[in-house]
Amino acid sequence: MADELVRRAQRFINTTYGDGATLGIPKLEEDGRTSWTVMYALTRALQYELGIDSLSNNFGPGTLAALQEKYGKLDESTIPSAIFCRIIQSALYCKGYDGGEIDGKYNSRVKAAVVKLHENMGVDKVYPGSSLWPKVVKGLFNMDAYVTVNEGSETVRSIQQWLNGRYLLRKDYYPIPCDGHHSRDVAKSMLLAIQYELGMADGVANGVFGPGTQNGLKSHTLSTGSSGVWVQLFSAAMVLNRRSVSFSTAFTSEHANAAKEFQSFLKLPVTGKGDFQTWSSLLVSYGDQSRKGEACDGVTKITPARAQTLKGAGIKYIGRYLYNSGTSLPEKEIQPGELATLKEYGLRCFPIYQTWARSVDYYSPRQGVVDCLNAAAKAEDHGFRTGTRIYFAVDYDAVNDEVTSHILPYFRSISEKMHQLGNPFEVGIYGPRNVCSRVASGGYADASFVSNMSSGFSGNLGYAMPENWAFDQIVTKTIGSGSGAIEIDNNIASGHDTGQGDFLPTPAERLDIGFHLSYLESLRAEAVSFMESAMESDKDKLMYSRQLCLDEVLRQDEAITSMARRLRMRKALIQTTAYWEFCHYNNVDHMGAAGVWYYHKGFIPDWAKDLPGINKVRDSSTGIGKIFGHTGIVAWNNAIRSGLTRGEIRDTAKDADIFTMWDRLRSDNPFNVRTVAWVQLWCADGKKGDVSGHEETKMRRPALDYTDDEKFEILRRYQGFGEMAERHARKRMTLYAIFEKYARVIREA
Repeated sequence: MADELVRRAQRFINTTYGDGATLGIPKLEEDGRTSWTVMYALTRALQYELGIDSLSNNFGPGTLAALQEKYGKLDESTIPSAIFCRIIQSALYCKGYDGGEIDGKYNSRVKAAVVKLHENMGVDKVYPGSSLWPKVVKGLFNMDAYVTVNEGSETVRSIQQWLNGRYLLRKDYYPIPCDGHHSRDVAKSMLLAIQYELGMADGVANGVFGPGTQNGLKSHTLSTGSSGVWVQLFSAAMVLNRRSVSFSTAFTSEHANAAKEFQSFLKLPVTGKGDFQTWSSLLVSYGDQSRKGEACDGVTKITPARAQTLKGAGIKYIGRYLYNSGTSLPEKEIQPGELATLKEYGLRCFPIYQTWARSVDYYSPRQGVVDCLNAAAKAEDHGFRTGTRIYFAVDYDAVNDEVTSHILPYFRSISEKMHQLGNPFEVGIYGPRNVCSRVASGGYADASFVSNMSSGFSGNLGYAMPENWAFDQIVTKTIGSGSGAIEIDNNIASGHDTGQGDFLPTPAERLDIGFHLSYLESLRAEAVSFMESAMESDKDKLMYSRQLCLDEVLRQDEAITSMARRLRMRKALIQTTAYWEFCHYNNVDHMGAAGVWYYHKGFIPDWAKDLPGINKVRDSSTGIGKIFGHTGIVAWNNAIRSGLTRGEIRDTAKDADIFTMWDRLRSDNPFNVRTVAWVQLWCADGKKGDVSGHEETKMRRPALDYTDDEKFEILRRYQGFGEMAERHARKRMTLYAIFEKYARVIREA
């Protein structure tokens, strides 16, 4: 909302510094809105009036020193000019305080505003009265808020005010916002406060969690009954890490219980005390880097010797990369035979997907689709089983606005595409705390691999650990010696994800890949021509042309390819069945679908539902693969019980379950073609639960090396049994050969 007094402040800058471009003071848009642009212009104007030659947006040491040396403090007796005073008045208005009439007079209204500013900052005891001291001026000329904003916490605000009030007179401490939100500045101020209380002198205390700070904290363990400023600091750190505890000078059972919860959450020793490891995890993202983790990640091949080193070090879970987009790290991607080595030594692997991913420009919905497809394909190539969680990387310091504009849409795209593929893999995220938490809250990742080692990232400083953390990356180190030496990133494991310990063997034949559009016209010519000659039904009753049916099957190529790779079968088997069935979708099917809809929507009265023939409208073949709701249920149940996918076991005796399955088969084409594959699997398993009551003998499930006899049998079983099914299966074999010819050329190119 525009503020007329802010507009007056903008106008003052523009009229006073009309040649601002020459001076280095930009002309402002007079829109009545406070922004960094406005605060930068006011800062430059202040520097100009101070006689500083080189103007800057930054209110840095030079500006602060000039204020201190020239005036010490600002009030009605020291402000050098009306223009200087008007700059102060304008800054007050831009911060939400009454700056008077911007008339160059340090009057009672200005004094009252300064007193209020001191109170809001928490420095009214340090700086009583209405004079403006240099550090307060520095806080006035930025966008920090000193009142709660955006649902800020009053408890957090009281901590911020306490820190300002206690430490502002120290040389390197500057006012922090009092807005009720944890932040990078608040995190650094906490470290400075710790160092000051440890007795570090100005110039020594630097806000870095170094050896001196760590050693000092080891002698300040707190427990029930402790009191004083150290308890205040500990309880403040707990509050800033979103622990439900009071900010207090007394360490009570409340604080002990909260400490236990925090320690349990982060997999620290549960002592209920404010001990060194707990202090460390509260103050810096990586915590105590001497902790031994049960997990690690790295860019080096796990050989038998290295596996022995890792196992000896207590490592259970290894993060390895699915893909390597460069050449500088030749072993970054999982190497041939490596997963077999992990399995042999009882180690488990969690896969990571990363290409470049080190700039905001990388992330977009389109890139999310590409990365999802590539990650899934690489996971299948390496032998990861269905349900494995892939961690997609955000390996840079993404600020909050970039998370909103780029990272969330990227992960939304990954999530949606993975769902379209039938969720062959779970989606996790690797990145800083804020990124992980926001992606998780959006519902786009169910586990976080947190890059806490990058403690300086703005996405780690001032943010609590994500609730769904699985791995906590804390330090890079080398373990082992000789051929067993390996550099790893040491990770703490929460137990939320235990990776995979069993892997599919490397297939003897190449898996299928996506269709290449350069072959579209050739495939159309062959497949459509064949179907025109192979159709036996009355073509006038068919709903769709053979070309339209083929194009729709090819539009589902991602889902079909994913299922084929996932089940280690040929995609031509799914394509053949889907295309054949869709081409045969006719008026009878259409009318049957209308009957099913009316039946389940209650348009057939209850008294009529038991009449002869009514049950025929309870279910019908539908969608691309012409699959009955009953068939879809038993096929999915078979796959779920076989451990090949996850989902809800449904009951074919329940109308609601029949309709739920039937309606999705009707309306969701990717789901329908995935179900074609599950039906083929069910056919191989013997068709137990078939509505016709006809069961088949169990045969080998669809595989890359299926014989012609096996292909024929599975195609026949999909349609049923009898002379017509046999005759159609022979024709489908020719159609299979057409699809497989193009799939083979593409995968072997």
